[in-house]
Amino acid sequence: MPHRKFLRIFVFSFLFNSVLKAQLNISLNSQNANEVNWKLTPQSSVQDSVKIFDPKYDDKAWVNATVPGAVFTSYVNDGLEKDPNYGDNIYKVDKSKYDRNFWYRTLVVSPKHNADEKVWLNFKGINRKGEVFFNGRRLGLLDGFMEQGKFDVTKLLNASSKNVIAVLVYWPTLPVPNYASPTYISSDGWDWMPSVPGLLQGITDDVYFSTSGNITIDNTWIRTGLNSSFDAAAVSLNIRLKNSEGEQEKGYVHLHIQPGNISIKKPFTINPNAVVAEHFDTTFFKELLIENPKLWWPNGYGQPNLYSCHVQVYLNDKLSDATSIKFGIRKYTYDTLGGVLHIKVNGKKIFVKGGNWGMSEYLLRCRGDEYDTKVKLHQQMHLNMIRNWIGSTTDDAFYDACDKYGIMVWDDFWLNSHPNLPTDIFTFNKNAVDKIVRFRNHACIAVWCGDNESAPLPPLNGWLKEDVRTFDGGDRLYQPNSHAGALTGSGPWANFSPKWYFTKYPNGFGGSQGWGFRTEIGTAVFTTFESFKKFMPKADWWPRDSMWNKHFFGKSAANAGPDHYFSTVNSEYGEASGIEDFCRKAQLLNIQVNKALYEGWQQHMWKDASGVMTWMSQSAYPSFVWQTYDYYYDLNGAYWGVKKACEPIHIQWDCANNSVNVINTTLKNYKNLEAVSKVYNLDGSEVPEYNQKKILSVKADTVASCFHINFSKNNLAFQQKSYASSTSSDAQSAVAVTDGSIGSRWSSNYNDNQWVYVDLGVEKEIASVNLIWESAYGKAFKLQISNDAVHWKDIFETHNGAGGNEHISFAPVKARYVKMQGIKRATQWGYSLYEFEVYGIKNKKEHLSPTNFIRLYLKDSAGKILSENFYWNNNKGQDYTALNALPKAILKVSSNLIRGNDSSTVAVQILNPKKSKAVAFAIHVQAYNAESGARILPAIMNDDYFTLMEGESKLINIEFKNALLPGGKYYVIVEPYNDK
Repeated sequence: MPHRKFLRIFVFSFLFNSVLKAQLNISLNSQNANEVNWKLTPQSSVQDSVKIFDPKYDDKAWVNATVPGAVFTSYVNDGLEKDPNYGDNIYKVDKSKYDRNFWYRTLVVSPKHNADEKVWLNFKGINRKGEVFFNGRRLGLLDGFMEQGKFDVTKLLNASSKNVIAVLVYWPTLPVPNYASPTYISSDGWDWMPSVPGLLQGITDDVYFSTSGNITIDNTWIRTGLNSSFDAAAVSLNIRLKNSEGEQEKGYVHLHIQPGNISIKKPFTINPNAVVAEHFDTTFFKELLIENPKLWWPNGYGQPNLYSCHVQVYLNDKLSDATSIKFGIRKYTYDTLGGVLHIKVNGKKIFVKGGNWGMSEYLLRCRGDEYDTKVKLHQQMHLNMIRNWIGSTTDDAFYDACDKYGIMVWDDFWLNSHPNLPTDIFTFNKNAVDKIVRFRNHACIAVWCGDNESAPLPPLNGWLKEDVRTFDGGDRLYQPNSHAGALTGSGPWANFSPKWYFTKYPNGFGGSQGWGFRTEIGTAVFTTFESFKKFMPKADWWPRDSMWNKHFFGKSAANAGPDHYFSTVNSEYGEASGIEDFCRKAQLLNIQVNKALYEGWQQHMWKDASGVMTWMSQSAYPSFVWQTYDYYYDLNGAYWGVKKACEPIHIQWDCANNSVNVINTTLKNYKNLEAVSKVYNLDGSEVPEYNQKKILSVKADTVASCFHINFSKNNLAFQQKSYASSTSSDAQSAVAVTDGSIGSRWSSNYNDNQWVYVDLGVEKEIASVNLIWESAYGKAFKLQISNDAVHWKDIFETHNGAGGNEHISFAPVKARYVKMQGIKRATQWGYSLYEFEVYGIKNKKEHLSPTNFIRLYLKDSAGKILSENFYWNNNKGQDYTALNALPKAILKVSSNLIRGNDSSTVAVQILNPKKSKAVAFAIHVQAYNAESGARILPAIMNDDYFTLMEGESKLINIEFKNALLPGGKYYVIVEPYNDK
């Protein structure tokens, strides 16, 4: 990831009462080597630490330090370690070089300031703790990576020479979970990132000078309340002021809120060296009652409107201090009706579609605008929540971006399920308070969570609960355990058949059964070949070897089921001929599984399901597991599966029962919509007898049923009523055997003499039955018929059942009811059937190829497409190898570059000509910088891995920052799956 080099000077200037004053925040980050040049060295290499406080001290032998950042990252950036992303380089590092304390040092010029102003040295975070020195004076100790420091250095400044800032940074110590917390708890490695030498110790957040008068703003707390009709908001502010001098001071606070142009003044008196809290609310300031406020909404439910509040403190009409805060007017409420957590915003239930972040980047190299990019990609996927797993993302820019894009945050503290307390629980708790106070003004935070997959041990659970109640006012939920208490556990984290996500139940570990609210569930996600090449040595490309495990495709990521993922790609899409072929096929699995995950939860919205978050939605390290876009911002198949599934108004196919439904996760009621399904053979020819249409209305935040696609036109049992002697707890009812899909199943209790029968509605002539068994089949069973479901006649009997797909023919008979009567089970389980199909003597010729395509449309009354969805399907199972036999697709492509002030767009027009001989399947589009040959990433795209039938075309827009294409020269590769 790039390390940006520039000098930031933040200037807040406000004009009130004709008094103009600038408050300066001067960055001391190592963003411009000519301005601030941080150095670091091991503490053990400094023989006399007093000497380093001398401006003339020779630190040329020290390492150039990256601030903010980690010690190890500085060694990497200074060229002293090989690229840790590549191969197994990071695993070969001598950790003893880094697992110790380090000195940081820099020389800085005194900031310009007036004689009556104070100069402050500010640290926003040091991991794990650090002693701060300025010109030889020890200013204090920052203990815990969330504690911030603000030190008065006015009287310590050297006017005639540079100033020495030195920081002794302490190594977090081993073991990390949970002993070293508060810290980056995954720093010693997890099943998705390697152990980082030095455990991410360093000056990990911004360093800067600031200026003020004698009175400073210690912190500001903004809260918003809404009335019962949500058309009026009460805003309250609590502002702590600090007098750092030995005299009593009088002045006033000036607030200015936009939009609304709200302006308020309030006088104050503050004693010497004291702190006072000035409170503003509607009791005395009616201006803070806002009629018809612009509410902040989660993504998909409305606009994430934000207000700004400028706070200025004046002494004798002279500005002493100022700050500016963005906030959103919203109200969170919660319930656990039915044993399931529901989150409401502004009185409306929000169906949570989210993703987990392990880290923003495993070496802390994600900064500034990169958060905007990452969070915007989540917004583009239509997600509305990010879980800040174990509180590993600590940057203000992350929360700013989530506010901006309407992404709620499930925010963890720094505890994992290990049964131990932190070594210093008092420091832990102080950091927890620091975190709450630092981020509580952000509209995005929806849940504070105590512990990952456990509850905090005493006394921390009680302390954290009280911290949230006291310092956040109880405005957000405190959830002790991430996978229990009205939640349905966590995991699994490996790929399953798409049907599994729709059927009862995709259970996790811990929590209760059901869909419910799942805080993490995921799958391995393999990269594209272009990304694979960037971090894997060519010698390890193929066949799969131990180097893959270094990037978490092996035992190191066993929870991801990499062996199962690998075999699924090969079994369902055909044995890969090499790594490029495997990566190409893997994207199809990525799309299928990730789309099914969200669609399965949505199918059960509010019946049971209230939200799901994929593990994970972003990549902190170049790997093969748990991501939507990869480390290089390549939008792989998982991204497009999630983006399609999570559309706010969405039409989807339930592959478990062949139903088509519309999911409306918006606050809008839709009327006179047209749902359309079209089915195509593998050659792209439309099969009209499977096509359906329906006009329907869909109320806000509901699921609406459209129709079923009957892939067994000759099956007399399709969608008919069915009955069973019993149903096991882990299966659907008997209706599953007639739903036309092998994605659902009925299973009996664990006894021999169990049965299931189908009611054909009226007496019909039948000549064969097809039983599609699960692995628990009938070793001995009978087929029986009846016209009253009371008196039964045997028409077939076997004591040597074979299971699988068992087709049984017999002399034609007439009957209304057809029964499978079990005699003896083949396993210890019950009898388990996917389908119970019944056929007559005269069957229509089947025109549908086993592997086929399904396309769904949802249109409004004017014919505008609101949602379009596409699936590849095999009616006999999950064998998609026929896709490899598709004829080569030859496309017509044209493109042009559209330049903007800050960003550019490559518009790509793609046509599959009418004379084409093939479906253009899963078309992948990538833009490249023609001068460097590099992919243009990150980029925002409207679609990818899409399919065009003959005569169809699509416009793809690829938007990116101008800096990625300075010369304006580009090329585009458009590659369908069937390009060979």
